[in-house]
Amino acid sequence: MTETTVRPPRRFGMAARLRPNKRDEYLQLHRDVWSHVETVISACGIRNYTIFELDGVLLAYFEYVGDDFEADQRTMAADEITRRWWAETGPCQLPFRADSSAQNWEEFDEIWHLD
Repeated sequence: MTETTVRPPRRFGMAARLRPNKRDEYLQLHRDVWSHVETVISACGIRNYTIFELDGVLLAYFEYVGDDFEADQRTMAADEITRRWWAETGPCQLPFRADSSAQNWEEFDEIWHLD
């Protein structure tokens, strides 16, 4: 009998800001998320994806359960409908820090976790 090793998921935390004049649009887009985008996200090994908002600050958390994050990200970026979704949501976002070189979301370093 072969023993199967279950790897814990890789966790991601990110922050961004909403453009004030785009807040309502962004929230509406996420009330009606395109099902194809959700399917692609799941197919690319992302689970437990949550976005929170408070006073124009976005916090996101997700877990990656796949084997090759970079390859799965390339797969997601190659999907035409996902790129259209990003074209809708991207202009609503700003990087969390004003001096950041990020286009929008900035990734946190994980410093502690409790299951």
